[in-house]
Order: sequence, then structure tokens, then C-alpha cells
Amino acid sequence: MAHDETLVIGVDIGSIRRPGGFAWADASGDAHGTDDPSELAAYMGAALRNGRRVALAIESPLSVPIPSVSGDGWQDLGRARTGEGNRSWSAGAGSGSLATGLAQLTWLLSHVAATASRAVAATVLLERFHDGDADLLVTEAMVTGEGKPEPVDDLGNHRGQDLADAVAAARRLEEILRRPSAADEFTVECAPAESFNLAAAAALRAQLDIAVSELAAEVVIARVLPVGPPS
Repeated sequence: MAHDETLVIGVDIGSIRRPGGFAWADASGDAHGTDDPSELAAYMGAALRNGRRVALAIESPLSVPIPSVSGDGWQDLGRARTGEGNRSWSAGAGSGSLATGLAQLTWLLSHVAATASRAVAATVLLERFHDGDADLLVTEAMVTGEGKPEPVDDLGNHRGQDLADAVAAARRLEEILRRPSAADEFTVECAPAESFNLAAAAALRAQLDIAVSELAAEVVIARVLPVGPPS
């Protein structure tokens, strides 16, 4: 299926009780919203009903490493994923984001599944999505440190970092869809531990059509790269 038939959305998870705490945007930045996840669910549902595919980049840890059950593997429980550095999923900010993101993602996917006019095939695998075997791709976004964009105006004319992060995540995922090798830049992965893919778990909980085997897949990470100096 042609790339221009795919709706690419970035989601900055966060408190729905803080104005702008939850924000989403498509890669153009023209379609966006804050605070009400049901608006995003409706937008996704309409796209799927109209025959478009949807790719999501969720700014929340969506995989955790499961070390070996043999020997002293237990000593690696809670360690950072390879490549995370000081942005570990198991640190205070990371674990808080993981819990919030998992709940919000599962709710979002459940809303889509409940309102879809047909079964929705989901995947966490880039190759399966590229092959046209799934309607919905769920990935993780990392928008941290030097990759942080400048805040942008939201519909209320407020300067919003959350909305800017959502746009940046969507654009990075769009780049990865065009050029899959881009996902290998600044890689974060569970290996050498095994992966517990929380995006796949959320899709299963939402009763979307996804293979159980994807629970052990590495999550695709749309890591926003540092902004270079003006050319």
C-alpha cells in the first residue's frame, strides 16, 4: 500500500488533568489535539473505516527486558534497555511514563476496536506493516535531550512542548516508514535480554487481531534525533 495512504500519528502521553498534558498530532501537524484521547480514537477510527492504515508513535516505554531465568540472570531485572543510557525505562520518570502510557494506549486501542466497523489487524513489526498485513502499527517514540523540538502553538494559541513532541514523534516515524533503516539509528533494544513488548500486550488486551508471538518482539523505536546547526 502506498505510503501516502498511511496516517502517521505521534502521541505525547501524560496527565489528562493537566491542560495539554496529553497531546497528539499527525506528521503534518495540521491535525492535532490535546487533553481528550477520545478525539484521537475517533480520528483513527474514521481513517481506518475509510481504508487508510494508521501508524502510531507513543512517547512512552513500550518494551521491558526480561533477563535469562538461568544462573544469575535475576540480577539483571530492572536494568535499562541497551542504548537507553540515563533514560532508563525503570528509572523514576521512565517507570511513571510507562504506567501512564500503557493505560492510555490500551484504552485508545480498546476504543478503536470497539468502534471499528471491521476487525482491525495490528502489529508491532515494521516488515509486517510494510507488507500490508496489518492496518495498525504501534511503535515507541523517544523525544528526549537534544532531540527535543521547540514548543509550538496549539489550537488555544498556547506554547506547547507536549504538542511539539507529538509532531516530532510522528515525523520521525514517517521517516522510518519511508526508510526502514532509519530505525537502526541510535538503536534502543532489550537484547541481549528477551523483550516483553507492551505495545503488543495492549493490542491483545484491546482484542485487536495481533499474533501472540509479537509479545516477544523488539519494539520499533522512533527516536527523534538531535537538531543539527542551520545549513
